Amino acid sequence: MTAAAAALREEGVDVIALSQGEPDFDTPAAVCDAGIAAIRGGRTRYTPVAGIKRLREVISEKLQRDNGLSYDIDQITVGCGAKQVVFNALFASLDPGDEVIIPTPCWVSYPDMVRLAGGDPVLVGCDERHGFKLKPEDLEAAISPRTKWLMLNSPNNPTGAVYSKTELSALAAVLRRHDQVHVLADDIYEKLVYGMDFTTMADAAPDLIDRTLTINGVSKSSAMTGWRLGYGAGPKELIKAMNTIQGQTSSHTSSISQYAAMEAIGGNQNYIAGFVSDFRKRRDFVVEKINEARGLQCRMPDGAFYVFVNCAGILGKITAQGRVIETDMDFALYLLEQFGVAVVPGSGFMASPYIRISYASSMDDLQQACGRILAACDALCENEKTHEQSQTIA
Repeated sequence: MTAAAAALREEGVDVIALSQGEPDFDTPAAVCDAGIAAIRGGRTRYTPVAGIKRLREVISEKLQRDNGLSYDIDQITVGCGAKQVVFNALFASLDPGDEVIIPTPCWVSYPDMVRLAGGDPVLVGCDERHGFKLKPEDLEAAISPRTKWLMLNSPNNPTGAVYSKTELSALAAVLRRHDQVHVLADDIYEKLVYGMDFTTMADAAPDLIDRTLTINGVSKSSAMTGWRLGYGAGPKELIKAMNTIQGQTSSHTSSISQYAAMEAIGGNQNYIAGFVSDFRKRRDFVVEKINEARGLQCRMPDGAFYVFVNCAGILGKITAQGRVIETDMDFALYLLEQFGVAVVPGSGFMASPYIRISYASSMDDLQQACGRILAACDALCENEKTHEQSQTIA
């Protein structure tokens, strides 16, 4: 959808993209300065595959400081974004036919990465009534002798759902009965939480730390998506295997990005409070406006920078051109083509009928986009009235 929006813009069409999963803030100046200093200091050569030693030390200190987790640097690996770290873990651990439980809605890449690594994704739907979060009884029902991993993303993309320590503990109680199941905790949105405390699985269930891989990075918290740096911390043998794979693929992420990440992770992070404050204001605005739209409704998310909108009330309506909105993809295309707003259909996140709206855009863009979405919904409802009246007359 982002690519489609860009193509329309190149044709001169006025399009507002609410489809991208990246902050609209600039990378903080101190972090940029650290990267520039690395370039000017000639720190542009190969680094260890697992990452520069000092960076891994900084990550270890961060995990102890923020999450109460103790890891040696040999238990930490640095990759080209959290995405690569997730893939390395799956590729290092899955045998053909191994199963990976993925609560849905989920990030679009999870199921395909599992398949690429030779495993079978087991998608477990998480109902909106339960906050889009995995219930212990549903986890129990999904586990089989072939289950290797449970993938947990909190705060979640696309729903913004955040698991509490109590909720994670309840899932951990199930996992204790199944020694073969490991936990991949994708914490990339850790710092973007509103009104509640963040907890990761290894903190909620310390006894499971030896079968938990904690993944994080700097993309979302420090507005460094293009720097491509993520990291993982977990059992030493798993990290060793992941490093072996990375050594034969990317080798390592950019040395410049690694030096910049040292500042992002270990330096002054006062800017994050500003990010969170701005995101909270945008979130509140978008949720209020979307819930005013006819046929749409959404929950107030607790984290990340997405609103996951239920568009069931739109399905079946007819556009002015006579096209029936049958799916969330139809609705997303209608918003893009007729009203110049790019969103992502929920089907991409294994959940329909929903659309994902990113509020990592300027307030001006959000105001304009929400106005267009409301107008789009009004137009559909008016078209429906006109259609019904014409059918009655006929």
